Amino acid sequence: MQAARNNKEYSPSQDFLRVATATPEVAIADVDTNLARISELYSQASQQNVCLIVFPELCLTGYSIQDLVRQSSLLEAAKNSLLEFAKSTKNINTAAIIGLPICVGNAIYNCAAFVADGQIKGIIPKQNLPTYNEFYEKRWYQSWDKEQNIQIKLNQFETTFGTNQLFKIGDQLIGVEICEDLWVPEPPNINLVKNGATIIANPSASPEAVAKSNYRRELVSNTAARLSVGYVYAGADMSESTAEIVMSGHAIISELGTTLAEREPFQLCSRLQIADIDTQHIIHERQKTTNFPNNFDINPTQTLITCNQCNLSRHIDYSPFIPKNDQDEITNRLDTILNIQASGLVMRLKKSGTNKIVIGLSGGLDSTLALLVAIKAANILKVKPGEIIHTLTMPSHASSDRTQNNAKNLAFNLNIINEKIIISKLSQSQLHALNHNNQQDITYENTQARIRQALIFNKANQLNGLALGTGDLSEIALGWCTYNGDHMSHYNVNSSIPKTLVRSLVRHAANYVNTDAKQILLDIIDTPVSPELTGDGNDISQTTEDIVGPYELHDFFLYHFIRWMESPQKIAYLAKIAFINKYSNKEVDKWLGVFLKRFYKNQWKRQAMPDGAKVGINLSPKGDWRMPPEAELV
Repeated sequence: MQAARNNKEYSPSQDFLRVATATPEVAIADVDTNLARISELYSQASQQNVCLIVFPELCLTGYSIQDLVRQSSLLEAAKNSLLEFAKSTKNINTAAIIGLPICVGNAIYNCAAFVADGQIKGIIPKQNLPTYNEFYEKRWYQSWDKEQNIQIKLNQFETTFGTNQLFKIGDQLIGVEICEDLWVPEPPNINLVKNGATIIANPSASPEAVAKSNYRRELVSNTAARLSVGYVYAGADMSESTAEIVMSGHAIISELGTTLAEREPFQLCSRLQIADIDTQHIIHERQKTTNFPNNFDINPTQTLITCNQCNLSRHIDYSPFIPKNDQDEITNRLDTILNIQASGLVMRLKKSGTNKIVIGLSGGLDSTLALLVAIKAANILKVKPGEIIHTLTMPSHASSDRTQNNAKNLAFNLNIINEKIIISKLSQSQLHALNHNNQQDITYENTQARIRQALIFNKANQLNGLALGTGDLSEIALGWCTYNGDHMSHYNVNSSIPKTLVRSLVRHAANYVNTDAKQILLDIIDTPVSPELTGDGNDISQTTEDIVGPYELHDFFLYHFIRWMESPQKIAYLAKIAFINKYSNKEVDKWLGVFLKRFYKNQWKRQAMPDGAKVGINLSPKGDWRMPPEAELV
């Protein structure tokens, strides 16, 4: 395969842009002091390989200068300080966005200057000036409402002035809006994103009020999610004047709605917030949404800034499918997943005209979760689970006492019918008809799997029931199932649930059952994953993860491969960070190779997979994933 021959080293600078917010302490109307503080934070950021740093609104003078903004000496000092700062950035690989008032013609504008390469690349005036409640900006500034940019001179510097500007760092386009611009019904960010901006910077001065920080956080997050963009919001420090209002220094860096870094309001330290924005994720989201607008009205200004960070500052989650955050949020997320599964099953039962659910209960994780979902479906239907659920336990000589006892005892403690059918003679009969030599090969294994599934289907016919599938998303991705064996069912409630999430759901559901059933569920969670198709039954000798690899690795690979369509090189790079204390680089490379090979070679099985409700990622060819089975890995 081509990927196996591609040994090109992955560098995070290919996809990640390191950005920062800065919250300098403000000396109101003291431009020299402000410049020194800005320069110090800029220096700290550049030493940490930051490509773009965003300072607050009017940070060179202070936002709260009020009528002092009309002092010609203050305006001149701000302009000269900007020019001095611009010169200091020569040969430094960090761009900066700085707020200051600028006089153009007969008016004063509230502006943000984009500085890089020792030059002022452009100046963006604020478009929406708040003049309500505590705000009086139209008293001092004019709004820029012209579509065309103009050229202005700041002493010897000539630069572009206007709102239709984008700035290029590497392959990424940066757009700028200022504070209130974000809060209006038609914000400038829409046009900037339409023209390709992957990062929106917002130098801001937003006074604090009760509950406002939560609203601001949600506004930034929702904007980043809705526009598929990285959003860098830098709020003014609380050292601004407190005569009438209080600033809080709130700063947020968000990627696609996920907060990567945040300076909480009213902090006296942590004046720099740094995060690596994954621009490949942003581009992927836009390409996936084929109705995303694509304009080319703005010609971007080039910079010489290049991304050269050699490591990531962001956390790489080793279990991306598992809900995080506080316990209430985790509980809510897991309950939602179970409700999606159960509701899908309820509607399939109603529409199919069946009144029973038949499950092959093996004592393993997947069939256990399917049973718990079926019980929840029965509760939704307001019937006793034991009246509509029928489980089959179908041991052979490779089945262990541990799994069989757990299956039997779990059904008993949950008041579910459990019927035992020993399949040893049935499988031997088929193998004998094939003149099989009784070696424990693939025919030997698949015969058992297909006999079990035939019994489940036939029992479903007998009871006018529905054969419930149990195979999880991880097994579907790896093709770790027997075609027309456990691969097939009338409806599969686990088809969108990866193995690592199966464990979490079973553990969560254990909190809602009686003590005896809970102990059985916890033991099932601790039982090694195995199809139990080979061996003598004395113990679990066939361990799935010894054959195909650790499921926690495969689920990590699956998430990054399907959710973000990342390259194998990038997935390997991220996995080596996420699992640095558990797996060697060699092990990560080995199991990633196994994952990719199995994923591509087993698409033909997914072409015929049964229906099942989507929870998150889904590999159904009728839903999220369409891929020719003949495809080669590239």
